[in-house]
Amino acid sequence: MSASLRLRPSSLLLLAGLLWLVVYPIVLVLVEGVHDPAGWTLRYVRLFLDRPTEWDALWNSLWISLASVALAALIGIPLAFLFARYDLPGGRLLGGLVALPAVLPPLVGVLAFLFLYGETGFVSLLIQRVFRLSDPPWRLQGAGAILLVHAYSMYVYFYLLVRASLQSLDGSLLEAAASLGAGRVRTLIRVVLPHLAPALGGAALLTFMTSLASFSAPYIFGGGFRVMPTQIVATRLNGDDRLAMVETIALTVLALAALWLFRGSRARDAAAGGRKGAGPARVPVRHRGARLALALAGWTLAGILLLPHLTLLLVSFVPLGTWTTEPLPPAYTARNYLTLVQDPVRVRPLVNSLWLATVATAAAVAIALAGALVAARRRAAGSGLIEALLALPWAVPGTVFAIALATAFSVHAPWAGRVILVGTVWILPLAYLVRNLPLTSRAILAGVRALDPSLDEAAATLGAGRGRTLRRITLPLLRPALVAGASLAFVTAFGDFVTSIMLYTYDTRPISLEILSSLRQSDVGVAAAYGVVLMVVSAAVFAVGAGWGGGGGTG
Repeated sequence: MSASLRLRPSSLLLLAGLLWLVVYPIVLVLVEGVHDPAGWTLRYVRLFLDRPTEWDALWNSLWISLASVALAALIGIPLAFLFARYDLPGGRLLGGLVALPAVLPPLVGVLAFLFLYGETGFVSLLIQRVFRLSDPPWRLQGAGAILLVHAYSMYVYFYLLVRASLQSLDGSLLEAAASLGAGRVRTLIRVVLPHLAPALGGAALLTFMTSLASFSAPYIFGGGFRVMPTQIVATRLNGDDRLAMVETIALTVLALAALWLFRGSRARDAAAGGRKGAGPARVPVRHRGARLALALAGWTLAGILLLPHLTLLLVSFVPLGTWTTEPLPPAYTARNYLTLVQDPVRVRPLVNSLWLATVATAAAVAIALAGALVAARRRAAGSGLIEALLALPWAVPGTVFAIALATAFSVHAPWAGRVILVGTVWILPLAYLVRNLPLTSRAILAGVRALDPSLDEAAATLGAGRGRTLRRITLPLLRPALVAGASLAFVTAFGDFVTSIMLYTYDTRPISLEILSSLRQSDVGVAAAYGVVLMVVSAAVFAVGAGWGGGGGTG
């Protein structure tokens, strides 16, 4: 009892901090959406309800997200079955290559598609040259373009989660079904799909929420096709701040409704049991022709998936103003990369992104660790609420939190918990921190729950205090989870675009904003070079995180 009382002040402090960072800004948006200097009003709500463009944007966000889930599932699930169930030549390498879109930050993926499939991209120019067309064969714009980018970048959720679930399937269940006379279709329906239900539900939710919050693809390729995140930014840029707040509320309600619907299916998902035996062996493809055909199809698919990465790398060597109507750039130079490190104006965004992401990641890991220890191990009052608050930013689109933070921290009212951070160097790290809390907390919370509580008890019986136990036992054992959470948080913050475009200043502009600026100046080589840096750093952080995280150790 006394231990619980001693922990309560720190738990309350953490709870108060999360309420201030996560809930308070959203509440302010809700209040200011129905309140102006003259008092309480529903004017802006009525304005939202009366405008067809607002309903169109909200509907577009909904159906684009649903269509993205369907397309991602259509691509990711068959790939997961192919690489998890069949023994293919080079299957391990191919399985890794298929997951490569995961290391492309959203804006970089959009940029790669622009250079590859845009009206002035490689494929379009090649077709134009071969068939002697005077105009581009297509325009990569509108809902179709957005869905193409979403399908490419989001199928990895279904692929990775379903593949992992298939690999964890108890092989004895398949053997038992076969011995009872069940055919492949019946086994699939009665055994495999119930086991896959949590993975399918999780992948669907990840895809839906990511698509709902998507900003880069609609911003670059949307044209006149508006979704709610781009509508919010446009409204705010037009100076209609309170209407933007009402739009923010509408998008938040849609996101939370989707999350609530998913939570309603968790009881059914929980029916899928865990594995008790060895996983199923991969099915060998013995027919030589079929094996060759599958290998050819796999490598062709890997090549197609690698094309955006290779395109970005190729364009990064294009000198300014040299590539116009040729299918391939006529000249190449390494000058673009030298510019990134020699030109002080170009270096600044690199330095900004590095320190902004580092500070935000360190703070997110510290808060997530404290929250995980309270939520998973202390069983203190409010632990469930702390866990929910750590996850809440993930359920709210990035544009919503950007508007919320800009609203909360643009007024000097210390008595109300509000200080002026907008326009300072601290608003972006704060925004990245809040957005990264769900990523870090999920990884760290899973690690904490996997620890044996008896280790703490043993340390206590040997006279170790909480601080010493944390340093010598808990943190070393949590290293894989801490590194995994930190890697995800850093990569997300390093390539952030949607939050940055709402809150940056010229002095704090990150790489993503410099990419957009370079594109507007038609300096595609430098824009691509920035994209390659983002891609390489993201891949390196994931690789280093996997190496360090897998080491384990107790120190």
